[in-house]
Amino acid sequence: MSGRPRVGTIDESAAHEIVIPAGGGVVLPGLLTLPEDASGVVAFAHGSGSSRFSPRNVAVAHGLEETGLATLLFDLLTDVESLDRANVFDIALLARRLSSATRWLLEEPATASLPIGYFGASTGAAAALWAASEHVAEVHAVVSRGGRPDLAAPRLPLVEAPTLLVVGGLDDVVLELNRSALRELRSCVGELAIVPGASHLFEESGTLERVTDLAAEWFGRHLPPAGPA
Repeated sequence: MSGRPRVGTIDESAAHEIVIPAGGGVVLPGLLTLPEDASGVVAFAHGSGSSRFSPRNVAVAHGLEETGLATLLFDLLTDVESLDRANVFDIALLARRLSSATRWLLEEPATASLPIGYFGASTGAAAALWAASEHVAEVHAVVSRGGRPDLAAPRLPLVEAPTLLVVGGLDDVVLELNRSALRELRSCVGELAIVPGASHLFEESGTLERVTDLAAEWFGRHLPPAGPA
């Protein structure tokens, strides 16, 4: 990792700018933050119209890092690809990109021994569930924030990773979609957590902090111990 440029987010020695090869000459920029003695790594899948700089995902990532988890924030699409709305809602494509990031984590010496979790927001949650259905041996837990798991409907029965669906209590339509999706998660432990007073973007005071607490608890419960470094 020492050959890659670093930036100071949590700790200058822990945050690394990286690029993920995604096939066909596509490379995706990202930021890997690696606390000392990390117990696991969480890859983030952002929602439509967002990127690795999503302020809400960044905030959640910082909270998880404080609990000892490494985090990977990366772009699911290139700048050119994101201009096409069809790509933004192509869940199979987004899942492939998350799979590329998963392979990168498994091959990168600094993270190869760490158990992997996914955190997905909005359409990114669908991508996370889709990718988790294809990485049953590698992905150990999934958290969805205001997610659209219905967009991964054909893959939901195949997900084996324990999955937490976090939805704002004021987000009526998405809440019903998540309730329906929960019934389709038949091969894994699945739970729905409703954050009272929260809308879709969790902009209300204290609501995003509650999401972070729920995610940290879920990953702490379901990620297995890290292997030898």
